[in-house]
Amino acid sequence: MSKFSVLFGIVISTLSVLPAQFAQARDSRIPAPSQASLELDLLTNPKGDVITADTIYQQQLTVPSLWWAQEQSENKLLDNWIAYPARNSQPGRVDLIVNEQIWSVLDYLERYKFVNHLGSVARTYGYNIRVFNYEKEPLATYTCNLNLTTPLCNINMNATSLLTNISN
Repeated sequence: MSKFSVLFGIVISTLSVLPAQFAQARDSRIPAPSQASLELDLLTNPKGDVITADTIYQQQLTVPSLWWAQEQSENKLLDNWIAYPARNSQPGRVDLIVNEQIWSVLDYLERYKFVNHLGSVARTYGYNIRVFNYEKEPLATYTCNLNLTTPLCNINMNATSLLTNISN
């Protein structure tokens, strides 16, 4: 890994651990990521209007449609997902579950590219994303204010996962 990559990772890690009040001060129009817990049991037993990677509607397009993005993801990084449609004042969200072995070998820019790409795809369907591993550890979020003419978005990367990668 180049010295620039390590330095860049440290700077980004430092910025990502600043107090939440500072992050909110940057642009309070962007909502905070959902604090709901990851419900892995929905992968095998979806309920209600929850959609997973295995959900297929025969009469219509299944929304959000992340299958193509899953096929194009870095080395099969995206393993599965759970999509929750918008409810009340909460926007729709997709919880992405990644292959931890692949995630751990990616550098910061590769992870950022993955989150940005999948977040952009999900945004077109009206969803924000959160990225987890199967241990339910939060790895990243892509959150937007979708009520604006031009959506405002924010990507947060988990500083712990960044530091782990930098030390490798």
